[in-house]
Amino acid sequence: MARSKQTAQPLTTAQRLSSIVKSCRDIMRKDKGLNGDLDRLPMLTWIMFLKFLDDMEQIRKQEATMAGKRFRPAVEPPYRWRDWAAKPDGITGDELIAFVNNEEAVRPDGKRGPGLFAYLRGLQGANGGDRRDVIATVFKGTINRMINGYLLRDVINKVSGIHFTSSEEIHTLGHLYESMLKETRDAAGDSGEFYTPRPLVRFMVEVIDPRIGETVLDPACGTGGFLVEAYRHLEKQCKTVQDRDLLQMQSIFGGEAKPLPYLLAQMNLLLHGLESPQIDPGNSLRFPLREIGDKNRVDIILTNPPFGGEEERGILGNFPEDKQTSETALLYLQLIMRKLRRPPKPGRAGVVVPNGTLFGDGVCARIKEELLKDFNLHTIVRLPNGVFAPYTSIPTNLLFFDRSGPTKEIWYYEQPLPEGRKQYTKTQPLQYEEFAPCLAWWNGSTGSPQGKREENDRAWKVRAEDVLKYDEKGNLISVNLDIKNPRSKQDFEHLPPKQLADDILKKEQRIAEIMAEIKQALESAQ
Repeated sequence: MARSKQTAQPLTTAQRLSSIVKSCRDIMRKDKGLNGDLDRLPMLTWIMFLKFLDDMEQIRKQEATMAGKRFRPAVEPPYRWRDWAAKPDGITGDELIAFVNNEEAVRPDGKRGPGLFAYLRGLQGANGGDRRDVIATVFKGTINRMINGYLLRDVINKVSGIHFTSSEEIHTLGHLYESMLKETRDAAGDSGEFYTPRPLVRFMVEVIDPRIGETVLDPACGTGGFLVEAYRHLEKQCKTVQDRDLLQMQSIFGGEAKPLPYLLAQMNLLLHGLESPQIDPGNSLRFPLREIGDKNRVDIILTNPPFGGEEERGILGNFPEDKQTSETALLYLQLIMRKLRRPPKPGRAGVVVPNGTLFGDGVCARIKEELLKDFNLHTIVRLPNGVFAPYTSIPTNLLFFDRSGPTKEIWYYEQPLPEGRKQYTKTQPLQYEEFAPCLAWWNGSTGSPQGKREENDRAWKVRAEDVLKYDEKGNLISVNLDIKNPRSKQDFEHLPPKQLADDILKKEQRIAEIMAEIKQALESAQ
């Protein structure tokens, strides 16, 4: 994003930025309306959002003036940051709280009119999809929880020290903001939404490799981790003004129904340079699958959809009768399959799924049958224990598939834990460098996704026809994708008792199947 150089403003160092944010949080701790970081971060986010917005508006006005063009601001006086927030001795106390919260209030210019949030929620874009619509959607789900106007003024004065007119400063604040998002996930505990570790996100974006001109979607984007990483990946490819316009306007899309993650995703993307984030604030599952046509399809889907949750009955009606389920992960998997672009330029996807998706029967098996018959499920990366610690201990996998045709064979890669470790922890998390052997194997010697892959101690392949099991009448029995590494030595000592029992039972069943096959072969030979 182009930035004006404003020499009058000193650059804020990373240390200074960190100090500003820490000061804001310390001030907020004194306010009785806030309860922990889950309240403090949204407060800080909407305040920074408005400061960022005003800085960007001033840059755009300068650029429009230099180009001889008319500029229409998204926010009119006296609701701009510079009108009510920029002066350190400006509106404060109960008067400030009333101006922010109330439907009608005395404005900073002394006249009565809509309060700040009421005004922002009422903004409407000229043609839909512009910055005014983004602002309105952000503030429809935002609440000011601070009750002390003097403390709120102190926070506003601190945020005024951040200059969103410097690309270096935005870059620094972006990193700081990401660490704050992670802290919020830590504070959320078992809220059911798991922060996807940045190294995992980066690996998935790297192997999917979005290209300029392609559309990238995360239908359950949370705080925007996949979209930010995809944006950064695409930004490195920009060579022309047309490339940048494509990236800014027609490349990055998301969906997030919960107000807090939606607000955080908007800020996260803005801080990383996406000027008008296109995030749908509705439930991505709300559209009937049959109504999703070619114009709604995208080139790439990267996502870690929620799992273990349940959707309302009205949502289930959007899916085929024989594929309706309360497991959210399976609903999202069907949506992803439907949303991928069809040939001649087939779409591709990278999806995080829980282990249960691999071996589940019933509806789960029917969905996997469709995945194998209509899509090319070319790679499953089996993740080690604790990747999502401390949010969940559920084992997870990465599914990589495209719409190029039916699956012939599935490659598996077992991502190992670092030497001597039993699992990841909050203090010893996953590192991107650990994916280096997988990346080297993935690309093979030719650089094509499946060109020169070879089996090794971590990689093996199975035929799709060996995974799909039917009875003699052609009815589907099972689709078991839970294929263990045939070369790994199980560490039985550390397996949970149930998994140990399941593994022994599966091995006994397999032995019985092999014995039956041997017996049949011997009888046929006689």
